[in-house]
Amino acid sequence: MNRILIIGASGFIGNAIYKDLCSYFDVYGTYYSQKSYRQNQHFYHFDMELEGIDLILKKLKPTIIISALRGDFENQIEVHDTLIDYIKGSNRKLIFLSSANVFDAFSNYPSYEFDKTLSQSIWGKLKIRIESKLLRLPEHNYVIARLPMVFGYKSPRVKELTEYAKVGVPFEVFPDLVMNTTYADKVAQQIHYLINRNKKGIFHLGSSDLIHHDEFIKEICNGLDIRNMVFKNVYTTNFDRFLAVIPKDKKLPKHLQINNENVIENSIKLL
Repeated sequence: MNRILIIGASGFIGNAIYKDLCSYFDVYGTYYSQKSYRQNQHFYHFDMELEGIDLILKKLKPTIIISALRGDFENQIEVHDTLIDYIKGSNRKLIFLSSANVFDAFSNYPSYEFDKTLSQSIWGKLKIRIESKLLRLPEHNYVIARLPMVFGYKSPRVKELTEYAKVGVPFEVFPDLVMNTTYADKVAQQIHYLINRNKKGIFHLGSSDLIHHDEFIKEICNGLDIRNMVFKNVYTTNFDRFLAVIPKDKKLPKHLQINNENVIENSIKLL
């Protein structure tokens, strides 16, 4: 059985992946600040500003590592350098959760798996740095899973919407931004599939269709019955700009493909 370590398993996406995998694999995770994980023997405290990840690697000896790490950028680079050294020259694998922002310098069209990356944002540049290190390895050692904006039930973005509505703070929407989306539970299912089928290389785990940012946010507000939301329209260009990672060469099975309507439905359920 594969032993899996999720770096950042206490975060929103990392925890969704942990919950999906833990009944099928020997799964461990790291947490940073949540005290509720202290008594869980499958969770290890990890503060990347004070310690390296190597001690946890030596103790657990995972065959698959999933990186959902957030935090200081330079510390993230150091952690991933250690992870890459760990998998190098072995049959181990690192599944790296990347972002659509690796393409945010290209605004005229959606991006596919093998398109050139170029970013203007510090977030996108960080992801590109880590991706570049992985791309120097044999393909069997990595999966680069690029994600668009992640929503879903109890997601930080949906919580932010409801909080803004409660206090009457204007919520910024971008009418010229064309994007695709996903939700955390579906990402977890997709990662599960990639592990089961021993997939490798680059995958785009976003919806198959596109939507304007303001339209998507307003659809969620309608579904949540938020009627008092004040929107602030932010225009960055005179034309539509795209920030979307569309699967093309490496499509997943139909039951793992989604559209924006699925994301909206998951984001408003039970609320």
